[in-house]
Amino acid sequence: MCDVTRDAGNLVPGKGVTMRDTFHGELIELRELLGAMCTLAAAAMRHATHALLSADLVAAEEVLSADAKLDELRDECEERARQMLALQAPKAGDLRLVLSSVYCAERIERMGDLAEHVASTTRRVHPAHVVPPELRDTFASLGEITAGMTDGLLAHIAHPREGSFAELDEIDHQVDDLHAAVLRQITSDSWPHGVPTATYLALVARFYERYADQAVSVAKRVEFVSTGVTPR
Repeated sequence: MCDVTRDAGNLVPGKGVTMRDTFHGELIELRELLGAMCTLAAAAMRHATHALLSADLVAAEEVLSADAKLDELRDECEERARQMLALQAPKAGDLRLVLSSVYCAERIERMGDLAEHVASTTRRVHPAHVVPPELRDTFASLGEITAGMTDGLLAHIAHPREGSFAELDEIDHQVDDLHAAVLRQITSDSWPHGVPTATYLALVARFYERYADQAVSVAKRVEFVSTGVTPR
């Protein structure tokens, strides 16, 4: 017969391990799952940008194949959250964390999808290049900034602190400016590469812009969970 420990009115099987201890461990695992998703999403965008700028079909296919792992982690995060809600009945800040983990997992998975869209465009246009020489630096910056935002998001999830959302939101303005610059260039009267190329570039620039927006959305939710106040 196993030992039973009474803690805060709960009878808990095991050697002094309380339900609260178990729940705290599960919360840590949720954070780790979200962190793993951020790592994959950042890698996906870096590899997708490399494929885009070099017309590397192999790299593009690797991004497309890797997206399934993000889907699996999102599903795992959602299932763990459902189990915690059903078995632990969390309250207050813990409830915010559990519910927000589902929200965040969906957004990070979406970030992976957007990186996948960049890679899909590379595959569709291959062997031609999607990005003409005069816009290579702009798209390289978009890739570097958005992947870096995900690195920052990973740190924010691991160690939430007030002000992290504002920092990512400020970086997001840089992405918005680059996105707007692409649109100005491809719609100018002097644009030499035709409508099809302009269309692809508008779509790809939008994928980067939406990726950054999703990262900011996750950062906002994580800070809310940490402080109980929605940042502005």
